[in-house]
Amino acid sequence: MSTPADFEDDLFISYAHIDNQPLAEGLKGWVETFHERLRVRLEQMTGERPRIWRDRKLQGNDVFAETLVARLSKAAILVAVISPRYVKSDWCLKELCEFSRSADARGGLTLGDKSRVFKVVKFHVPVAEHPEQLRGVLGYEFFEYDPERGRAREFSPDVTPARDIRYWEKLDDIAYDVKQMLDTLARPTAQATQTPAGAGAKTVYLSETTSDLSAGRDLIKRELQMQGHVVLPDRELPLTGPALRDALGEYMSRSSLSIHLLGGNYGIVPEEETRSLVEIQSEVAESRGEELRRIVWMPSGLEPRDERQRRLVNHFRLGLNGQRNIEVLQTSLEELKKQIEERVADKPEPAPAAGDDDDGGGPASVYLICDREDLGEVTPLEDYLFGRGFNVFLPAMEGDESSVREDHKANLVECDAVVVYYGRGSDVWLRMKQRELQKVAGYGRARPMLAKAIYIAGPPTPAKEHVRDHEALVVKGFEGFVPEALAPFVERVEKGVRG
Repeated sequence: MSTPADFEDDLFISYAHIDNQPLAEGLKGWVETFHERLRVRLEQMTGERPRIWRDRKLQGNDVFAETLVARLSKAAILVAVISPRYVKSDWCLKELCEFSRSADARGGLTLGDKSRVFKVVKFHVPVAEHPEQLRGVLGYEFFEYDPERGRAREFSPDVTPARDIRYWEKLDDIAYDVKQMLDTLARPTAQATQTPAGAGAKTVYLSETTSDLSAGRDLIKRELQMQGHVVLPDRELPLTGPALRDALGEYMSRSSLSIHLLGGNYGIVPEEETRSLVEIQSEVAESRGEELRRIVWMPSGLEPRDERQRRLVNHFRLGLNGQRNIEVLQTSLEELKKQIEERVADKPEPAPAAGDDDDGGGPASVYLICDREDLGEVTPLEDYLFGRGFNVFLPAMEGDESSVREDHKANLVECDAVVVYYGRGSDVWLRMKQRELQKVAGYGRARPMLAKAIYIAGPPTPAKEHVRDHEALVVKGFEGFVPEALAPFVERVEKGVRG
């Protein structure tokens, strides 16, 4: 990084001085601390000391100084520290207006889709109260907001007795993005409006989510950007229905993958809408059909706190969307990150193994899927299939979550046939297994299965009475295992092996 030509300062920090008042004697102010840490972080990232300027004196009712105007005109980037006082300060708003005017005259206020004004939101201010120049600009929020209580709490900048990791992650985010903008400004004018993308870079839509998952979303966004991918939305979403849907449609059309995080909260409902922002984003992505690959993720043990959110979660848990170009995960955040990495890497589907299509290539393999609680009940079924000459294997039950899932996917890709044993597992568990069988081609399977079956064991329940599947043989064995019930499945496998 080097200071772009014709600029004397890399950054001008615009702030209300009350926001830099220490809360106790002997402490540094919030803005001064932020300034020092941002300078150090930028120097660590670039190897060069950035030129950062801020007005350290109290302006009061001073005339807007000519020296200040000159400083603003020669700054590459403005960092505006938004707070309740900032949006009411004539002086701060003058700084913002003067920088915007000067930037428009010298290269433009935006380059590509990125603004040269960075909005650091120190404390919650409703978006409608943000200065007009900052509406639509993504902000770096250094607080958490509880909409139900209407209360905001700032991230702590203190390092003792413990660091608030959320503060440091936001600091890192803005330092990285500032570096990117300075690098862009340093390029020739013709290239500065183009967003650089490395080989293999993808455009990913990462849905805005609710406050309970915002930290996880920030982490995913940070890692995707560090890998060189373009992450949308790159501006604040409009919060009125028609404008929101238009913006989402444009973002989705540019994306090859969309990622949706579902938490326990339903979230905000935009004006002129009856559904939450989270649900609307999902609807627009769904309207793209098979053109857009999607990942829908829910944390393990999710319990929706609202009936509307419960319906949305079940829409995916139960496979009600009816589309195949979607992967629904209920895992840890680390497992989600691995799945995203695989999707953006766009790994080629593995070629069929040698002998897959040969006659007499050995006994057929049957993957017998069951819930952990049913391991002791599937033995008669396992013994019967083995006795018919099939190689039978069960899901892995030990090991870390990622290893178990990878083994499960490999089994679905490599087996010749599948039996899903539905005993003590929930109806949601069964729906998830049915959905996996429908989407197995997305895991890299290159040939159809010889046969699929769902074996329904006791205890009988109303849900079990209504199981239907167009692609799998459904067998009910409430009174105990009867080998003859699986005869059609066995015949299909044996016929497939004979070609």
